[in-house]
Amino acid sequence: MKMTPKSVIVGSVLILAAVVFVAVWLPYVTRHEKPSEIFRTRTPVEEEGRLIYIANGCVYCHSQSIRTIDWGVGAERIAQAGDYIADRPILLGSERTGVDLSQEGGEHPDDWHIAHFTNPRYVRPNSIMPAFAFLGMDQLKILTAYVQGLGMKDADARMERQRYWKKKVTEAYEAGPEENVHWLNEHVPQGWRDVPNPYPTTEAGLARGEKIYQDNCFGCHSPIGDGMGPAQPWIYPPPFNFTILKGREISGGILYYQIMNGITGSAMPYFKKELESEKIWDVGNFVAVYFINQSDANTEPRGIDASYEPGGFKPPQQP
Repeated sequence: MKMTPKSVIVGSVLILAAVVFVAVWLPYVTRHEKPSEIFRTRTPVEEEGRLIYIANGCVYCHSQSIRTIDWGVGAERIAQAGDYIADRPILLGSERTGVDLSQEGGEHPDDWHIAHFTNPRYVRPNSIMPAFAFLGMDQLKILTAYVQGLGMKDADARMERQRYWKKKVTEAYEAGPEENVHWLNEHVPQGWRDVPNPYPTTEAGLARGEKIYQDNCFGCHSPIGDGMGPAQPWIYPPPFNFTILKGREISGGILYYQIMNGITGSAMPYFKKELESEKIWDVGNFVAVYFINQSDANTEPRGIDASYEPGGFKPPQQP
């Protein structure tokens, strides 16, 4: 075929028409307009918060779409087209420099978000997210309202749970240290209360626990475990003071369960999707040794020692 100006123009128009057909017209006529089972319209405050989210470029680091291959915080529901029918523009995002936020609503209480937006390092010491304290408290509350609505009806159910337990944890805290410790431990299942830390206290284990504590915990609980970390002014009830546990019998299982599952209603998040089992045991033992001055590590009842544990082998005594 001879390349003439006419053929170039006609060919270019045909290519452009094909692109418009595939990328514009076809998606438009086949668009999904049926709401999903969790869809609800946003409140005016949530809409205002969404504009703050857009204006500050949050979409460049946070996606709002969970895929079948995802597994992490919030990945309890695969995103559906009907989730986004009211979004203009749709904020799916393509980068996950930060966590996906499509189901963020109700993962944390409001005060955790205020501390996080003020300075993410307060609650996530290793975070690379910029601080947004410059927005001022009024806008931070509006932005928090938007984030707490992500997940729509599912988020509403999680927020109802957060508000219920916020009242309970506040009442327990305000009843005094004795009642607070009793209430917190009472809500750990009995089986966990009777389980000691299965790993022996070693120099390496404590070093691992210290690193995990620095990476995840000291922003709230402080470097010395007294709950007076930089996040404390924004959180109520304040972060737990581990040092009040001195002289009490606190099993490794209690610490493990509370680190693993978090304490809903408080700013204490769950870590079961971020830390594998031994890391939770290690950070729990670090807290027990350095802040509570006691540890039940490697005490009875014991099972079969892990193959890498130090020390010589001693066959268990037969009953």
